[in-house]
This record gives sequence, C-alpha cells and structure tokens, in this order.
Amino acid sequence: MTGHEDGSPAPAPGPPLPRVLCDTARLLSPGDEGATGALWRLAEPGRQLDANVVRIPAAGRVGTHTEPDLDVLLLVLDGAASLVGADGDRPLHKGVLTWLPHGSARGVLAGPDGVTYLTVHRRRPGMRVQPP
Repeated sequence: MTGHEDGSPAPAPGPPLPRVLCDTARLLSPGDEGATGALWRLAEPGRQLDANVVRIPAAGRVGTHTEPDLDVLLLVLDGAASLVGADGDRPLHKGVLTWLPHGSARGVLAGPDGVTYLTVHRRRPGMRVQPP
C-alpha cells in the first residue's frame, strides 16, 4: 500500500473514509513566497468536488471571466486581494469567504504581498469525444 505525501496511508478497500489531505499552513510556510499558481489540488478518485489552493504574486491577477456552469467558494488563506466584479471591487483578506455564483463575472487582483486562496466547486465532468 502506498502512502500519501501527508504521511497518511493509502485508502483500504471498502467504503471511503475521511482523512487529512493537506496542511495549508505548510503550503504557506515562510520562504515559499516565490511559489505561484496551483500549490495543491484535490485529486482523489471518485470525488464529487474539485478544490485548489492558488497563490497569485503581488499585483498579479486572474482576469475577469464568467463561469457559466459552476458556483465557486473562495476562501482567502493568506495575503489580500480585490475581487473584481460587474458591480465594483470588493476587498478580500485572510479569513474572508466569498461565494461566486455561476453566471457572475469575476476576477482577482492580488494585493502588494500577493494572495493565497482555496477554491471549491462541484467537479466538472471530464470531456468526452462524441461519435459523428
């Protein structure tokens, strides 16, 4: 049985069991400020959710876009940012939980120290090739 990077054992056969996946405090440890993009992704087989821990560097951004299908929860873990929306910007800081409803335009502009956040949404189905 192969273990996981957090030291927990691989799941045993049978019903799924809850377990620790990641220690976000370790992801945010001092000295790792240069790491950007997805620092962690939920990758468990059979999951119904997708989740990511994302780091955007100082003054970096996720451009404004519209997600037509999925509601997203965004929780700021460290740093600060502005949530850019059709009705103006909203400040985000450590501990702020934001709901991004499907169909809404949204973007993220990182603050002077960058921002790290967790996103969670329903798993997007895989692409399937349809016969002609």
